[in-house]
Parts: sequence; structure tokens; C-alpha cells
Amino acid sequence: MNSRVNPETRRIVASRANLVCEYCLIAEEDAYFRFQVEHIISRKHGGFSSLGNLAFACVFCNRYKGSDIASLKPGTNQLVRFYNPRTDRWREHFQLKGVLIEFFTEIGEATVRILQMNHDDQLLEREGLSKRGRYPTEAALLLITEH
Repeated sequence: MNSRVNPETRRIVASRANLVCEYCLIAEEDAYFRFQVEHIISRKHGGFSSLGNLAFACVFCNRYKGSDIASLKPGTNQLVRFYNPRTDRWREHFQLKGVLIEFFTEIGEATVRILQMNHDDQLLEREGLSKRGRYPTEAALLLITEH
């Protein structure tokens, strides 16, 4: 968590996300590391620590995203922004096929690719959780269907 995000803001962001990573949908209680409040638009790109610019993210999604806000579409010079949990609907860009996160849109593709949401280690973790009935959780399913 960023030191500029106070504990009350963290509580609000975590609660709004149902304690689930807003990108890969892993529940915080199933993760080894505490989740982070991440800036959707990083401060270095002019983003603020306001609720409208903050998301709840597992350490892996947040680490791979870093301060990035977009990526080049493979084979082109076209810049494609990442999925924004505050303005986009998860289900409009992604779907779960078992534990695999498939994408529908260029935004979804860029997000899955850069955040490495289907990296072998992430899939292995989600597979283990799925076998125990812990992925996706009811809280994750609510996050997918909200809006």
C-alpha cells in the first residue's frame, strides 16, 4: 500500500472491491501477501489518491501494472489503455473460463498481457483455489456482475 493512502481510504477501497483483486479476482484472504491500494492512473502520470482513482489489487497484478496506464497493441503503434475498475465493467472486457481469464476487447487484451493475469504461476494458484471452492469466490462473482 502506498504511504499516501490513509487507513480509512484503504478500508473503503477494500470494502468496495469485496476484498477481491479488481483485476484477477483472487480474494485477499486466499493470498499470501496483503493486497495493495493501487493508483489506476499513477501519480507520475498526474493521478490522484482519490477514491475514483484507486483500486484494490493483489501484489502480482499491482507489481506487473506498476505505473503503466496503457500498452501498444501487438504489431501496431496503437496505444490501448488498461481496464479501469472505476469506469469499466469487468464482464465487458473479460470472462472466466475455468481459471483462465479470457478477454473480449483490446482493453482486456492489453490488461491481461501486461498484468500477466494468465501467467503459469497465477493459473496454478487459481487452479488450487478452484479445487477448494475458493475461486472465484461469491465476492468475486458479485464484483463481476456489479454495475
